[in-house]
Amino acid sequence: MQDFTRRDFFKISGLSVLPALSPELSLFNEQYTDGEMNGQEERVYFVYDGPLYKPSSYIEKLKKISEASPIEQDFYAEGGVVDLLLKKFLLLTGKEAAVLMPSGTMANQLAIHVLSGDNTKVFVQETSHVYRDEGDAAQSVFNKRLIPLAKGAHAFDLQELQQSMEYYDKEEVFKSGTGVISIENPVRRCDGQAFPIEEIKKIAAWSKEKGYKLHLDGARLMVASAYTGIPVAEYSSYFDTVYISLYKYLGAAGGAVLCGDKNVIDKMHHLIKVHGGSIFSNWANAAMACWHMDGFDARLKSAITKSKELITLLNQLTEIKIAPIASGTNMYNFSFTPGNDITKIRTLLREKYNIVLGMPREDGFIKLTINETLLVQDNQKIVAAFKSAIKESKT
Repeated sequence: MQDFTRRDFFKISGLSVLPALSPELSLFNEQYTDGEMNGQEERVYFVYDGPLYKPSSYIEKLKKISEASPIEQDFYAEGGVVDLLLKKFLLLTGKEAAVLMPSGTMANQLAIHVLSGDNTKVFVQETSHVYRDEGDAAQSVFNKRLIPLAKGAHAFDLQELQQSMEYYDKEEVFKSGTGVISIENPVRRCDGQAFPIEEIKKIAAWSKEKGYKLHLDGARLMVASAYTGIPVAEYSSYFDTVYISLYKYLGAAGGAVLCGDKNVIDKMHHLIKVHGGSIFSNWANAAMACWHMDGFDARLKSAITKSKELITLLNQLTEIKIAPIASGTNMYNFSFTPGNDITKIRTLLREKYNIVLGMPREDGFIKLTINETLLVQDNQKIVAAFKSAIKESKT
């Protein structure tokens, strides 16, 4: 696998400052309009961070992409459209090098492993994917000790981090050393809440002073950026490595990109191989992610603007209540008033009106997730669908 540096790319492109992805890095450019999603089903998904393709739609999308600009095959994630994808991520994050990985779990674990070196302690959010959802890989595979902070919350502050480090330093006779501080932003287990940028700045400055490394699990970082207004490159600048998912909202069927300093990324290629992550052909995921990256920020911001009007309109219905989540990004608390047949309403919305609404959780709320699929239907049409589904559910 080949890594890319910003210096190499700028030599190739002749560009020194790129506030947005250049036309040369676009497979082709298209804009969404109400009622149309470039060949995808006209279905609004209020349950995902981006479009969800069924196999036939995925194939059709790849065909359209290839017809507009032929997709070049890679060889074990080197060359072809994978090169194009990695260049896009260098521009997006401002990092020196990037590498394609098969999963976010591998990206997180290998980044933490390499950054930690011989040190074993890794401080993480108790609600983070690294701590909760990666099969104890840090402990069982890489001999790292995850120390959780901010139980049940989306963020910890510098003081909590310092107090925890001081506790372990004083109470343990045999010092193992702190290798990495890992932060997830936004936090899916906390309904997409964003880690406060001011705390990130404080933690980053203090960590740099002390010599601690920082890793960012930014699987949904592009979503956080659209909502907070903080560029992905700024978020990334406070961390040594950053991972971003290809399938959460970039349309791909899988994959992840890890970005960081060249001396860190250069070590990843061998590690990917020995941990079984070398995949012969990656062009299908890379091409899909490349296509969705072009104009993604503008599309999501359009969806955000549209969602504000939609939520206002839906809240005017007596049967519905939608409320924002503190420090939230693209998720809202949605509920129906008592007496409504939620199962029947959801079924009608999906089967008759092409609107997919999530299931109620234990707290009674449905998590309404905003994404770019909102652009395929007019707001008035969506509101009318909810009205009709509610009415029909009572007959």
